[in-house]
Amino acid sequence: MTISVVVVDDHPLFRKGLEHLLTASAEVKIAAQFADIESTRAWLAAKGTADVVLLDRSLRDADGLALVPDFKARGIKVIMLTIAEEDHEIRDAIERGVDGYILKSSEPEQIIQAIHSVHGGNSMLPSHIMQKMARGELMQGAFDKLSQRELEIVSYVARGLSNRAIGETLGLSENTVRNHLRSILDKLGLKNRVQVATLALKQGLFRHPDKV
Repeated sequence: MTISVVVVDDHPLFRKGLEHLLTASAEVKIAAQFADIESTRAWLAAKGTADVVLLDRSLRDADGLALVPDFKARGIKVIMLTIAEEDHEIRDAIERGVDGYILKSSEPEQIIQAIHSVHGGNSMLPSHIMQKMARGELMQGAFDKLSQRELEIVSYVARGLSNRAIGETLGLSENTVRNHLRSILDKLGLKNRVQVATLALKQGLFRHPDKV
């Protein structure tokens, strides 16, 4: 069985290299190539189809993660093929539902292996991420993307302080605290301060004063 693959990457030279790699395999064929989100969505809207997509995160018009729901809705397996290797970047992709995550520094054989793996219904993730998931450490890294000021605010939110009380403690206006909290919610993918406090306490990053 031949596996059809879509390549979405904004670097022509890299796409050319992938084309050479994939066409050298008798079991894989390229169904289409795109450099941005707009043209990819146009292809999907025209009923374009494939088995697997190799998707870069850094595209010329937006974050490639925005395309994950589009591909998943069409039943296309998604492999992020990117240079983004920070834990929180990989976690973001996992939370979006990608089937695999491969770094561009990987050996060519690993890319082919990943394509076969996800096409067969398996996942393909970096070994260090798999180890962290097994140890239950991955979610703790959710706070890695926060600034020091945002971490301070999370600590006070976990203690149950209001925006005004946090502002008075840190010497900030209530509006500034509110803006920081909005940024924290966006970065963590949460909806309210209760979820922030719950996550912080659950991960053991901050202890509730009643439990100190």
